[in-house]
Formats: sequence, structure tokens, C-alpha cells
Amino acid sequence: MTKAARIRALAAEGCTTAQIADQVGVRYQHAYNVLKRCDLLGAAKKEGGRPAVPRPANTAKSSLTVARLKAGGFRRVGTWAVMQDLLVLDPAFPKQRGVYAFVKDDAALYVGLATKGVFRRFRSYCRPGKTQRTSQRLNSAIVAAVTAGEVIDIYTAHPPDETWNGLPVSGDAGLELGLIEAFDLPWNIRGARR
Repeated sequence: MTKAARIRALAAEGCTTAQIADQVGVRYQHAYNVLKRCDLLGAAKKEGGRPAVPRPANTAKSSLTVARLKAGGFRRVGTWAVMQDLLVLDPAFPKQRGVYAFVKDDAALYVGLATKGVFRRFRSYCRPGKTQRTSQRLNSAIVAAVTAGEVIDIYTAHPPDETWNGLPVSGDAGLELGLIEAFDLPWNIRGARR
């Protein structure tokens, strides 16, 4: 049985996408893509054991505005620039880990997590590797927008880590996930499809 066939069979049994990826031994994104291609995302249960339910059209998410970002502790750290069709990285970008947002016309297009530092994460957008599909996709989107005359501002936040019942909780990972689930972020594929 192929991996794709196993993914489809586990979805039919009601396993979550994460459980399917774990059982088949593939990345979450691979399992997700197989389910999406086969139009089986609704067949796989959502995390937590609840069946996936399509969101009704009238429950559209709102945009994540600059005012909301600033109120939440984000600050503007720069703007993407393009020289000779290549993204240019400002050396003044933060070196510490955190959450970042790409903003155009007062609305966030993308929110991401930089676990090894914002500057380091942005380097992968400037020169994405062959296997870095998200970096390749965002590089193309940013370059296209900036060369078309649009301004893509960059905001970052660095929330503290917390504890919950004596266990560590990552503040930045929680913030990124919360924003993706709560707001319309057109460049975030994971958030747009759930």
C-alpha cells in the first residue's frame, strides 16, 4: 500500500491529520497535501477528536490590522526591499526569536514564528533552499508585491515564555498559532484552509 493510500485510509477511519502523519511516518504538510488533493480534509478529524466541520461562509475572519498588532506588543522593524529581483535583508532586524508579521495596506498578510531568530529566519526568505517550499512561496510573493510598487512592512513581537501547571509554555509559538486561527491572513496557507 502506498503512503498516499494509507493516508486516505486513515482519514476514512477518522484519524486527525497529525495522527495520520505520525502513523504513516511523513511530515504533517505531506499528509495535509494528500488529503487536500483528494478532497478529504473534511474526512480527517480536527485535533482534539472533533470532526472537521467546514466553516460557514458568514463566519469570515477579520483582518489583523496594524493597530491590533501594535496594541498586542508588535513594533515595526522595517520594510522589505528588492534589488535586482532579490530580496534585501536589513542587518538591523532583531536577532532574538519571536513572531513576525508581513503587512500591506494596514492589514497583515502573513504571520510566522522565528524560533532561531528573526534575522536568521528572514535570510531563508531572501535565499530559500530547494526544499524550503514556504520560503520559496513567500519569497515569490514578496518580490512580486515589492516590484509592483507595494510596500510590505515587517512587525515583530517577542512575548515571554510562561508556565502552565508547572510546565513550560512557549509564548511566541502560542501567539503565532492564536493569530493564525483568529485572523484572515491570506499568505498563511495553514490558517486559510482550516
